[in-house]
Amino acid sequence: MPASFLLLLAAQFASALADNALLIVTIDLLQQRAMPGWLAPLLKVAFIAAYVVLAPFVGPLADAFPKARLMTCMNAVKIGGVLALIFGVHPVVAFLVVGLGAAAYAPAKYGLATELVRCDRLVVANAWIETAAVTAVLLGTGLGGFLVSPWLLAHAGHVVADAFDPVLPSLLILLSVYLLAGMLNLGVPDSGVRHDIGSLHPKAMLREFVQANRRLWRDPDGGLSLAVTTIFWGVGATLQFAVLRWARETMHLSLADAAFLQAAVAVGVIAGAVAAGRWVPLAHARRMLYAGVAFGLLMTIVAFVTRLDLAVALLILVGAVGGLMVVPLNALLQDRGNALLSAGRSIAVQGGNENAGVLVCLGLYSALVAAGVPLCALMVGLGACVAIALTWLLVQQRARDRRAADHTDEWRAGANA
Repeated sequence: MPASFLLLLAAQFASALADNALLIVTIDLLQQRAMPGWLAPLLKVAFIAAYVVLAPFVGPLADAFPKARLMTCMNAVKIGGVLALIFGVHPVVAFLVVGLGAAAYAPAKYGLATELVRCDRLVVANAWIETAAVTAVLLGTGLGGFLVSPWLLAHAGHVVADAFDPVLPSLLILLSVYLLAGMLNLGVPDSGVRHDIGSLHPKAMLREFVQANRRLWRDPDGGLSLAVTTIFWGVGATLQFAVLRWARETMHLSLADAAFLQAAVAVGVIAGAVAAGRWVPLAHARRMLYAGVAFGLLMTIVAFVTRLDLAVALLILVGAVGGLMVVPLNALLQDRGNALLSAGRSIAVQGGNENAGVLVCLGLYSALVAAGVPLCALMVGLGACVAIALTWLLVQQRARDRRAADHTDEWRAGANA
């Protein structure tokens, strides 16, 4: 991998690390301010809503400007969100600000990766990106657990005045991580690739986004991979909150310990991503739909586990089959998107769809939690829906392959005649 790509990974890692730790810290802040528990998933909803709203606009911007500089600016927006938390802004509103920064960060990051790496190395590059992203989730949840631990909060009391929230030192630490990410972004070289931004009028940009969506969804490989990644990330975001709640209710763990248990899924995703990058070529990406079916089935089992050691092992396995599925299909999606559209625009379409899926899943999860639906029923239903959806996509894909093979045989027979 080029040194410029590795520097991009480091910048992405630092920013994502702070994002994931900030979620745990803000959930603790909700508890300290005696706010309703159903607000916790709405933090993620606010974060993801920014992705969906800005999706038509961030792709052309990422294509038109130096992507590394744009990423630096978006880290500054994230810093603004943390400062809003410090000064008492409602946590959901502050998380929306952080999401605004992340929304423009994503197409610049992934688009720059496709410009820095050769096409034949795209699966490997995606394995690196997903490994860095999931490692950031892993260490970010761990960092968040440490930042809300009684030990740190007790010692922090000697440093800050009583008038401030006890989580102030934690937020200041996260500010420094965002600053580090911004400095790393400044060191990423410009790829030199530019695309015509077209009209800056919102209606024109929205119309172009709709056309790009239609084009990518209608492509056989693009539509398949976009459907799979949308399902995966929507379910994954919901699973993050479900595992936190499950660990506290079933395992009777504290929030800090539950955050560490949640990281078991991330360990598995890293293992699956590494395996995919090494052994799954781009041409075989569609075969990983079988791993997606296993991902859904394994999720239905998690809710019934009561032993901690078995829970950790099962969550690692869930993450591994998920990583094995999503990395090759994500690479396939980027390859088709880059061919049909452009790097920034295709990533914006991908992000818009995936985060709309996250928004729907989290909104539904919040509504079911507020309605008092048992956690076990939620997790079983979620896993069953994933398994059914991926099985349907697998059947559709195999039917398309058979039709293509029959068409090829007919063409050869006609040619020989």
